[in-house]
Amino acid sequence: MKMSTKLIISFCVMVFMPILLAGFAFFIIRVIQMNASGSESGIDIGSLTYQIDNSQIGVLVEDMAVCIVLILVVTALSITAWIYKSIVTPIYQLEEAAQNIKEGNLDFTVEAESDDEMGNLCRNFEDMRLRLKESAEESLEAEKQNRILISNISHDLKTPITAIKGYVEGILDGVADTPEKVDKYMRTIYSKAIDMDRLINELTLYAKIDTNRIPYDFKRMKAADYFDDCIEEIGLGLEAEHIGLSYFNYAGDEVEIIADPEQLKRVINNIIGNSIKYMDKEHGLINIRVKDVGDFIQIEIEDNGKGIAQKDLPYIFDRFYRTDASRNSATGGSGIGLSIVKKIVEDHGGKIWATSKESTGTVMYFVIRKYQEVPNE
Repeated sequence: MKMSTKLIISFCVMVFMPILLAGFAFFIIRVIQMNASGSESGIDIGSLTYQIDNSQIGVLVEDMAVCIVLILVVTALSITAWIYKSIVTPIYQLEEAAQNIKEGNLDFTVEAESDDEMGNLCRNFEDMRLRLKESAEESLEAEKQNRILISNISHDLKTPITAIKGYVEGILDGVADTPEKVDKYMRTIYSKAIDMDRLINELTLYAKIDTNRIPYDFKRMKAADYFDDCIEEIGLGLEAEHIGLSYFNYAGDEVEIIADPEQLKRVINNIIGNSIKYMDKEHGLINIRVKDVGDFIQIEIEDNGKGIAQKDLPYIFDRFYRTDASRNSATGGSGIGLSIVKKIVEDHGGKIWATSKESTGTVMYFVIRKYQEVPNE
């Protein structure tokens, strides 16, 4: 019942109850007076016969007045309690809730006990509390993730910086006393600098992902040509790591995709970078397959590394998630590489997933939608 309806009912009761009681009392008194002035046998009222003298009239009027006053008092108290429960009680509840929010306590509930305006206000207040609690939890989680990111990046930057420092000191102190050693030290320093640059780029891209501001430059391009060029470049890096590469392109020469070539290359590089990082075989091998699967081009990147435990597999694309196998200084990693991959693939209208078997290897799959001409009607 709406509050306005309750107030109208209360007003009608307060106004018409005294009028009705007064009219009823006036009617009874008139009947009594007529009875008192009538014959000795009295007057019939319905099936009852009254024979009342003047002394009894005064007592009856007093009793009726007391009854009317009691009825009015009880009615007023009932209406007051009804309105109090409808208005004042929810206000006290909301006041207590507001005080809890002021003190930073969001672990309470605001119960709506009616369907009127105050009940709607309580429900809206409860919805606000839930939103505030959800926002606070998201802020805490974001703060926690940022601390993890800073910790991971700090650790991963410290490793190449320490190596660079050590090799530079070796050159300065004359430890590298042959051109061959100097060349080896310089190549190592260069490699570590590239690692640092990659980590910084990941951090920069993560900040853009967090604000949905990844710069994309989508282009229409032939899938076979793009992946041929991309894998040729990747093969040089794998050759330096002494990892074998097998590449199979089953996409037709005329198949086209709409993609950002740089960001799509980042996807492939990040996946292969993970494969290299967790390669535990003496003869590492990576197989890359490009397939035409209907409306999509599917890319499969398979390695023969250490694999991923089944319990970890559903979470590898989550931010900052690191499997137990990767929690060591040898592998490092910021924990955001695959989350970046997932974001880029999904922004291209595709999806990514993985299968893996421990000690055997992992297969990463992702699909990119093919370009298709829309016929003019």
